[in-house]
Amino acid sequence: MYSEISMKLGLLTACLPDLNLEQIATFAADTGLESLEIAAWPRTGNRPFTASHLDVTTMTEREAHATLAMLATKNLAISGVAYYDNNLHPDPTEREAVNAHVIACIDAAVLLGCSVVGTFVGRDPMKTVSENLREAEQLFPHLVEYGGERGVRLAIENCPMEGWHPDGYPGNLAYSPELWEWMFSLGLYLNFDPSHPYWLGMDPAEAVRPYVNRVVHAQAKDLELFPERRNHYGFFGKAVVREDPWDVGWWRYRIPGFGQVDWQRVIDALYEGGFDGTLAIEHEDPVWGGTESRIKDGVRIATRKLRSVLAPTA
Repeated sequence: MYSEISMKLGLLTACLPDLNLEQIATFAADTGLESLEIAAWPRTGNRPFTASHLDVTTMTEREAHATLAMLATKNLAISGVAYYDNNLHPDPTEREAVNAHVIACIDAAVLLGCSVVGTFVGRDPMKTVSENLREAEQLFPHLVEYGGERGVRLAIENCPMEGWHPDGYPGNLAYSPELWEWMFSLGLYLNFDPSHPYWLGMDPAEAVRPYVNRVVHAQAKDLELFPERRNHYGFFGKAVVREDPWDVGWWRYRIPGFGQVDWQRVIDALYEGGFDGTLAIEHEDPVWGGTESRIKDGVRIATRKLRSVLAPTA
């Protein structure tokens, strides 16, 4: 069944922030990948696993053509323009800047012939979920309409972004099928990452199965659970000493194949639902991180693992 699958393997470029796009493209092509989800954060950002491989605020048609020509020589497509930030940021000035950068990403995607921009819903952590949803319902229609008029879909990743909330609660309101249904009603789409529902207690394959028709992009990240630590900290993670807001204490991200996500079932659910887009490796594995060589090794390992599921006879 999988030998004729049209799903592509790609890479989210944010894991290699110190390389330029051409260097990443050369590595991706040599690794056997087919597309890139290109990181396009502003250069002022400093959050881990962000990068600036496209300057979307100044991109010209000429620069876009040069980028496409470079990628064409390596047989690589662009699966998405990536800017995952807080569109509901509590600071009005910062929120406006985030929203404006999403618009700039849409404009750059048009120049690049790309139909997907990846972002977050976000959250104001000082307000309730309900209050945030009402604000999002006022904010996102404009972004959706702006993209839609230009043939670009906004794909929301289902990451909880627990580090954005002072108590480790979800900081991105797109973490559950209930919220997916809500955001679909606004015209948003899903960039599905199976690692997130796994630690939230959901079966990733069954969670996404009814919604594959709204999945326009997918990411490949795995997850390793430590149940004995969860028995100590509880589901919400470290509470007394939590120096790193992203350190929940009882799970960590891994490259595909080194965690507990059942990739055969996840890919089967996407395939059965008709998904034929890109599954982009999102490398946030601390074991296979820290240096450029280890990150590249991790991407190579993840590629082999995913290829074994997508094309086991290849």
